[in-house]
Amino acid sequence: MRTLVRFFAFVGLLLALVVSARAAVTAKYRAYGENVLHVYNWGDYIDPALLERFQEETGIRVVYETFDSNEEMLAKLRQGGTSYDVAVPSDYAIQRLIREGLLLPLDHDRLPNLRYIDPRFLDLPFDPGNRYSVPYFWGTLGIAYRPDRVPFEIRSWRDLWSLDLRGQVLLVDGPREVVGIGLQTLGYSLNDADPAHLEEAKALLDTLVPNVKAIVGDEIRVLLAQDEASVGVIWSGDAKSVLEHNPSFEYVIPEEGSNIWFDNFVIPKTARNVEGAYKFINFFLDPEVAAQNAEYVGYATPNREAFALLPEEVTSDERFYPPEEVLRRLEVYLDLGRDAVARYNELFLEFKMHRK
Repeated sequence: MRTLVRFFAFVGLLLALVVSARAAVTAKYRAYGENVLHVYNWGDYIDPALLERFQEETGIRVVYETFDSNEEMLAKLRQGGTSYDVAVPSDYAIQRLIREGLLLPLDHDRLPNLRYIDPRFLDLPFDPGNRYSVPYFWGTLGIAYRPDRVPFEIRSWRDLWSLDLRGQVLLVDGPREVVGIGLQTLGYSLNDADPAHLEEAKALLDTLVPNVKAIVGDEIRVLLAQDEASVGVIWSGDAKSVLEHNPSFEYVIPEEGSNIWFDNFVIPKTARNVEGAYKFINFFLDPEVAAQNAEYVGYATPNREAFALLPEEVTSDERFYPPEEVLRRLEVYLDLGRDAVARYNELFLEFKMHRK
C-alpha cells in the first residue's frame, strides 16, 4: 500500500512539473505577444544562444526555418506561401531576387551597426550600394583532404583527377560548384555561359567519375570528419568544422582560383514584420554578437570590429581568412540568367546520371 502511495505521489509530482513547465513556456510566448519574426536561413548557420538572447532583449519571438540551397530558397520566396521577414541568400541569388522585384529596399538609417562592416564587403557587384542586402558571412570553396592518406600535395582542381584518388572524392551537391570545377580546370571563368565551354566542362567532369565516392549535402562534414573519404570539395566553414573534429585534414584553395561567396541579410517584399526585421539584422551586425556568431558558425565574418574581437589563431589562419593575393584569384558567382542556369542544372543532372 505504501509503495502504491509513493507511486501516485511521484506521478502527481511529475504532472505538476510538466504543467508548470508548459505554463512557463506559455507565459513566455504570451509575453512576446503577436510580435513574431519569420527567419529563413541556411541550416546550422546561427548561434541558437544568440537567437534566444535576441528574443529576450526585444520581446520578438523568432520562428526559424532553414533551406539547403539557394534554389530551394528562391522557389519558396517566389511562391509567396510563407511570409518570411528575413532571409539569407547568397550573392547570385540576391541578384536574381532584386531583378524579380522580390526584395524591399533597405533604409540604412535603421541599421546603425552597418558602420562596422569592412568596406571590402560592401558595394559588391551583385548589389551595388547595398540597396537590398547587408553582409552576414563570407567564405570560399576549396578542397579538404588528408595529407597522410593522399600520396601528393593537393594544390589544384586538376589534382582531383589523379589516379591515386579513385573512389575517394566527395563532391558538394551544387550545379554551380561542380560545373564550375570543370570550367576552372579548363581555364574558363566560373561565370562562363558559353554552351561550347559548358559541354567541354561536362565532358571533363565525366572523366572524374571513377574518383567520385559520392555527391552529398550538409552531411559532407560528418562523412569527412568520420574518415568516410580522404578528399572532399567543400565550403570553407564546413571545412573548418571538419578540421576541428579531425585535425588530420588540411584545407586548400585551388591555385586555378575558386568561388568566393557572400551570404547577406535581405528583407523579402512580402515581409509582415519589417520593424522586427531591421532589429534582427542590426542585432547581428553588432560586433560582439557577430564575433560570437562567427566563432559558433565557423565562417569568416565581414564585420571589421567583430574580426578584431576574434582570437588571433582564428584571424591569422590564411586558409579561412586568405590574403589579398589569393582573394584576387577568386570569383563571385553572378546571376547568369534563367537559360544559362537551366543549362548548368541539366549538365549537373547528366553528370550525376553518368555516375550510375
